[in-house]
Amino acid sequence: MAERIAVIQGHPDGGSHHLCHALSEAYYEAAVAAGHDVRIVNVGQLEFPLIRNKMEWENDPLPAELAEAQNDLLWAEHWALFYPIWLGTMPAMLKGFLEQVLRPGLSYVESEPGEMWDRLLVGRSARIVVTMATNTLVYKHFYGAHSVKNLERNILKFCGIDPVKTTLIGEVHKKSRQQLERSLKQMEVYGSKGI
Repeated sequence: MAERIAVIQGHPDGGSHHLCHALSEAYYEAAVAAGHDVRIVNVGQLEFPLIRNKMEWENDPLPAELAEAQNDLLWAEHWALFYPIWLGTMPAMLKGFLEQVLRPGLSYVESEPGEMWDRLLVGRSARIVVTMATNTLVYKHFYGAHSVKNLERNILKFCGIDPVKTTLIGEVHKKSRQQLERSLKQMEVYGSKGI
């Protein structure tokens, strides 16, 4: 069965080609070849302001440039997010993008204090693909993989997106061409399956 997929390229450098771009392209091409309906959101090519306070987050209109991206995310049944680790976490531009498009009333509805909130993105799944310079075992066990856990638990699952699968690709500057090819093939498998 064909699935609606949003590929979110979260690398903030929208003018160059990085490993994150190659990975998302491999995923995208395999998904399209398998018959999935796929849309790409390239965060690094978008212009938008950061949200600076709760009042802006709750009341300011969505910047016009983000309307199509937000519609693509709402349309999709599965999200595939790609980003590099910068200073131990996702780049600020990706975080700012998520803050803009996942506003209250769109991704969740607040409830009374102590009550469960309504998750409005239930029925969607996600895959997080993260590249990093460090070893993935060190990132998970020494650093606690806080960036990925935060995105999974406090952003995606908070809005109802579940299950969320994670792929970590570490020591990217040390990888041989053969190792990089294996990572690209892995993305092709995920893309063709829509997972």
